[in-house]
Order: sequence, then C-alpha cells, then structure tokens
Amino acid sequence: MKMGFRSFGEEDDPVHLSEIKQIPGVSQAVTALYDVAVGDVWPKSKISQLKQQVQASGLGFEVIESVNIHDDIKIGLPTRDQYIENYKQTIQNLSEYGIKVICYNFMPVFDWLRTNLHYQLPDGTNAMAYEPNQLPDDPNEMIQSILNGSKGFEMPGWEPDRLARIQHLFDEYRNVDAEKLLANLKYFLDAIMPTCEKYDVRMAMHPDDPPFPLFGLPRIYKSRDDMLKIEQLYESRYNGFTICTGSL
Repeated sequence: MKMGFRSFGEEDDPVHLSEIKQIPGVSQAVTALYDVAVGDVWPKSKISQLKQQVQASGLGFEVIESVNIHDDIKIGLPTRDQYIENYKQTIQNLSEYGIKVICYNFMPVFDWLRTNLHYQLPDGTNAMAYEPNQLPDDPNEMIQSILNGSKGFEMPGWEPDRLARIQHLFDEYRNVDAEKLLANLKYFLDAIMPTCEKYDVRMAMHPDDPPFPLFGLPRIYKSRDDMLKIEQLYESRYNGFTICTGSL
C-alpha cells in the first residue's frame, strides 16, 4: 500500500505540496488539473507541468482524482460519444506520464454534498458533515449555503459554470432513474475499458457522496450490493472502486 494525500492545486490549496511531503508515511500526491473544462481532453503539456510540480516536492505522481465525466454521458445524450472519445484520449495522455489510477464518479448534478463545511469536533478541529434533516428542500438554497461556507474557495464539483446550469441539469436528469443511470455507466465502461487495459490505467469509481437520496436524483453506488452490480457491468481488474470512508 502507498499512502497519498489529496492536493487541490498548488495555487489554491492552503496545504502546499511541501507540507504534504512532511506527513509521515505519505509518498504520493493525489491531484488533478482543475482548470480543464469537464469533457475536454487533458493536454499533455499541462499534465507534464503538473507531474513536474508534484515530483519537485519529492512526491509520487500515480493517482488522479478526478477526471470528471460530462453529464451528457451520465444522462445518455447523443453527444456522449464525443465526450467518451475525449475521455479515452485523456486516459492515454495520463498513462504517458505515469498515472496508474483514475478516481471518478457517476453522480448526477453534484459531485459531493455536505450540509456543514465547518462542523466542530470534540477536540476543537473542524470537519465537513452531512445531516439529512438539515438538507433544504430547494437545491438553490443548499448551493448558496455551500458557496457561503467555502469562503471564496472554488471547490471541485462546485465550479461557477456548473452551478449556472443547475436547473438545466435537473431538467435533463428528470427521466433518468437508477436503472437508466446504471445502463449509461455500462455504456461508458464498455467504451473505455479496452483503453484502460491497453495503457494499464485502473478506474476507481467513487461512491455516491453522500450515499443517500438527494432531491430525487438516482444513486447507484451506495452499498456493497451496488459494488457487485457495477463490478459485473464489465468484469476486469481495471474496473475498480474508490473505498471512501466518508461516503460508505
């Protein structure tokens, strides 16, 4: 097992790579390109710069979290094939710079959600928390709460261009239930797995975060039984899972 630590970008993350390097046992930085639009191919030049930045701090560069999946793929729109081709090219590009694992999710609309970004633990430290009874009925109210709590930090999955399309996304997902979302995941896996196998890059699907119903949106990775279903969609050692202790 190799220990890694998440980095949200040297320019934006207050915890710098040089500080991650000081954590006992940590040998890897888990990071991403945060300035590439979802659905676009990750340019080799930017991947190279990111690798150099990580390795200059003395950390390994083998895991990406995340290469996000365009909603057209999750919804199953006719435009999904072009976005899948872009994703396959990104997998190939990342493999050329030593990436072995890509974390991703297949959650509709929201990459993750919490009701409190500054929950105080008994020892005085802060953590993020989710309480179902604190989830507002209106998703826009919840979005505003997240933005207020982030204090100006642009968090992955909560980019302004994405938030501007929230109502449109809810409309697009109106006819997507769990069965259809799972079928769209199979379509995606069928398309990318040969590329993963060719270039030795494992996909690690992140659980629904949190693994509870949200605003009527379908959830397909919230339990062990769900994992077995996803595993059977495409039986390959490259079709794997992220075991997030904050979600399962």
